[in-house]
Amino acid sequence: MAADSATGDSTVRGTSAVAARAAFGLCPASDFRLTDGRCTDCPTIPQALWYFRDEAIAVPMPGLPVASFAKGVSTADDLRAWLTGRDPATAPEYPPLVWVAAPDVIAGARLSAEATSLEHANGTLHASLTPKIALNRSYFDASSAEFFSRRTTKVRGRIVDGAIVVRTLWPEDFRLDRAPAPQRLAADVPSTLALRALMRSQPAGGAKSAFAASTLWQRDPARESVPPGRAVLAIMVNGAQGDDDEAHAGHFALVTGRTQEDGAIGDWLVNNFYTLDSESEKGILAAPVPLDNYLADLNSGQGWYRPSHLLIAVLADDRAPALVQAALNRVYNQFWRHQLIYRHATMNCAGISVDVLRSLGWEVPARGPASRVVAALGFPLIAVKERSIAKACVAFDYLTEDQTRLMPAAAFEEAGASLLSLAALPSAKATETGALARMLAADVEAIVFVRFPQFPSSRVFGDAPAVTVREFHSRVPAEPGLMQIVPVPARPFPAALRDPDLLPAKRPTSTYAAAFWGILLLVGIPIFLYRQWQRWRN
Repeated sequence: MAADSATGDSTVRGTSAVAARAAFGLCPASDFRLTDGRCTDCPTIPQALWYFRDEAIAVPMPGLPVASFAKGVSTADDLRAWLTGRDPATAPEYPPLVWVAAPDVIAGARLSAEATSLEHANGTLHASLTPKIALNRSYFDASSAEFFSRRTTKVRGRIVDGAIVVRTLWPEDFRLDRAPAPQRLAADVPSTLALRALMRSQPAGGAKSAFAASTLWQRDPARESVPPGRAVLAIMVNGAQGDDDEAHAGHFALVTGRTQEDGAIGDWLVNNFYTLDSESEKGILAAPVPLDNYLADLNSGQGWYRPSHLLIAVLADDRAPALVQAALNRVYNQFWRHQLIYRHATMNCAGISVDVLRSLGWEVPARGPASRVVAALGFPLIAVKERSIAKACVAFDYLTEDQTRLMPAAAFEEAGASLLSLAALPSAKATETGALARMLAADVEAIVFVRFPQFPSSRVFGDAPAVTVREFHSRVPAEPGLMQIVPVPARPFPAALRDPDLLPAKRPTSTYAAAFWGILLLVGIPIFLYRQWQRWRN
């Protein structure tokens, strides 16, 4: 049975990923049950289950409200209709699934120096690591073992017959104090640039630095900035990867959760949007996922191949993060069933997330395109140079897309600066903003910045994410043969899972540019040459 295949060894008590004290963001983990994608009685659409057929997932218990979707409409229209007349205090809608990756969790554990055993409160387990995915270029090594053996660790894995296969290793000292030290942003530059400077204040974007947290703003400096029991809405940006020239822009995600007595943050829920139509070399799947697994899964964890930064809004009320999470849950349904298509230039992790925030009434500022003029005039040159209309279209889309939607670091800077502005907004002015922005302006108690280093492994260290298209290209080798790219296989979406109500995908702007230049080449240039010939004759 699917539910049984996702469970571990019941002889080690209190280790279930859905134990009473655990959480998935704002939701108690005990409101979920463990299973896998082969489940036949889950409140989850079959398209989503198909992606997780061999993965441990948690799904809401029967009777709980689960996010749905509307058929025959775009994702944007679905979200707008859902929001109409919605009371922010409405009971939250649960995510259709949470990707837990492993059924068992052990806190306060210590990995041996050889990574062969795991000591915990009730004894010692023989330990082995989940196998490295074949396409993954690096993995846990002696430097990783040394790093984790020096600290207590929260482990996600599968326990069978007194042994554990480790899937995730999360350092328990990666936690928030109740009063992180205050840090003043530079006042002589815009907040966007001040945040950029903060991300780059450490060498390599903090990849080799220590975990650190600081309070950037606080409504009442006399109180703790991170008291327990507060809801949080956070913005995550992951840095540039050191060994993949397609990954210099980093990655972006929205995070929801609640502060804990001990400062733990591993149970916060990260909303990770990632391409569905190719197999990730690290096994990454698009889904809501616990923060510790998002950063520290031995294959897919972002923390194994680049530094990360988190900007946290500590809130006096649950309503803002609950609304954001409920909206994202709904978007996931449209994403898994392919009504919403992931496109690296026009609908990526940053674009999807920023669209959701804007639709909810937080007008994250648009930075505008890199250059429409260069895109338009450069189209035929790129097509000739690369001998590919498709590559010219990609370049056009990158240059004409709003950079806040395109570049994860730009989205982080603009959303972060906007959050700081909302926090300082007078009450009278807050009424002029959208619904989500008003909630944030009224409820935010503190804004905290967190830096996560890269875990040591056989992988080279990464860096801060590129902020602009120009910076991205400046990091790519000029010689095509020197580029480091990991080819990945396609993952075709089964025709049987394609619902008949799906609307056709919106055409990228580049298709019109291609048509314009095509008409110009086929019609305009011959006409021009004919007229020149007539003038020559005359």
